Amino acid sequence: MTDLPHPPPDLPALQRRLAEFAAARDWQPYHTPKNLVAALSVEAAELVEIFQWLTPEQSARVMTEPDTAHRVRDEVADVLAYLLQFCEVLGVDPLAALAAKIERNELRFPVRGEPDA
Repeated sequence: MTDLPHPPPDLPALQRRLAEFAAARDWQPYHTPKNLVAALSVEAAELVEIFQWLTPEQSARVMTEPDTAHRVRDEVADVLAYLLQFCEVLGVDPLAALAAKIERNELRFPVRGEPDA
């Protein structure tokens, strides 16, 4: 066995794992778009809670404190998990959606000094 790190899984692989996890526990009836987006909102709020009363300087250093860094990583994972499950249920390709949104924003918010398209 080597000590080399494993490459990170791709989004489809993560979505499959999440779907298999839910299926093994018979959670699919509860994984409706409404329920998943509500859970996503709750998890995003839990991430916000970590930063709620921090100064800008403290928030920039949040990952230097091991316990807080662990909480941040866990909440990021929860947010991403629910977002990926939500996308899976609705048939949204999250990477394609992001790429399209970036393209629209580049047109909508041109760099100063560039002529409008």
